[in-house]
Amino acid sequence: MPTNTHYPLIVHSHLRWDFVWQRPQQIFSRLAADHRILFLEEPQYEPGEPSLRLSEPQPGLLRAIPILPERLGVDDEAAITLPLLRVALAKHPLLEGAFDSPVQWFYSPMLAPSFIGQLGEAGIVYDCMDELANFRFAPRDIAQREQFLLQHADVVFTGGWQLYESKSRHHRNVHFFGCGVDVAHFGRARLDDTPVPPELAALPRPVLGYFGVIDERLDYELIARLAQAFPHGSIAMVGPVVKVDPAQLPQAPNLHWLGQRSYAELPGLVKGFDVCLMPFAMNEATRYINPTKTLEYMAAGKPIVSTPVPDVARHFVPIVEVAASPDEFVSAVGSAIDTPRARAIEDGIELAGSSSWDAIVGKMRKHMLEAIGQPARIAA
Repeated sequence: MPTNTHYPLIVHSHLRWDFVWQRPQQIFSRLAADHRILFLEEPQYEPGEPSLRLSEPQPGLLRAIPILPERLGVDDEAAITLPLLRVALAKHPLLEGAFDSPVQWFYSPMLAPSFIGQLGEAGIVYDCMDELANFRFAPRDIAQREQFLLQHADVVFTGGWQLYESKSRHHRNVHFFGCGVDVAHFGRARLDDTPVPPELAALPRPVLGYFGVIDERLDYELIARLAQAFPHGSIAMVGPVVKVDPAQLPQAPNLHWLGQRSYAELPGLVKGFDVCLMPFAMNEATRYINPTKTLEYMAAGKPIVSTPVPDVARHFVPIVEVAASPDEFVSAVGSAIDTPRARAIEDGIELAGSSSWDAIVGKMRKHMLEAIGQPARIAA
């Protein structure tokens, strides 16, 4: 292991820091205790000269957003962003001298060809949390850019077992770290003094609830079917709508699209759920996912019903009730309402307690430090 264990980290993320609180936020809010973090997001587009907007959402972690006058190709945008970043790293009071010999940490491979080898990095990390090539509107060349990133990465992490099996065929230092959970945070759902938000508390029971991103990974026919099957109850869908037309979402008197809520609000919301839903569509976008919400639901002490997402079926049955068809899903939800499986809920709380983000991030950090200084996969 290298003698320097506090390398600064430059993170290239396709997700924004203030979006749904998930894997990147969980990891870097913790790594900021030992590493200076620069969280570099995708550009925003505003009139005027190109610039780099900096903020500090928490001590030790800086957020940088390139502000560009127009949308360009990814390489052209990188050609503008890279000089802005170099100037900021050399002269900005928050950055000057703090990011020498950084580790570059990538969530999307799109920027890898433009940035690898350009910042005097000590190492390269690829944290593959999703198979982005399978997502709606994915760039055509994302697979080729990922191949480039895999050739240069010192260590690769994956957020799902299916991803681990896939990436291990292309890299010799791959480690599976699935979803973790902030047990204390979501355990608040089991406390008497945690309030349920008024708009949720007012809904007719039972409340069947979901929180997370609302995108092409959800089975909207199944969600509409649930609303029909439980007309005297309520379906509560919490989260931002992304890459789907809000006007096309199914509508029913008892189906409630509540929008994005803050991470701080989630324990109160899930406390108001009688059954937690994971109504994922079975498509290419969900083939490799390992939903973070699974353990969060468990820590909240709630019954959970899911479609047969491979990683869920592999890791979380029988705590999670997996239903292979819409009829089975409706039946499983009905059973969870009428006779919640107390043993499964207890086992879920126990599993969540042994799956903390603190432990996961500690292991990831160890692998990162061990990988630094090893021979590169190919010359940069």
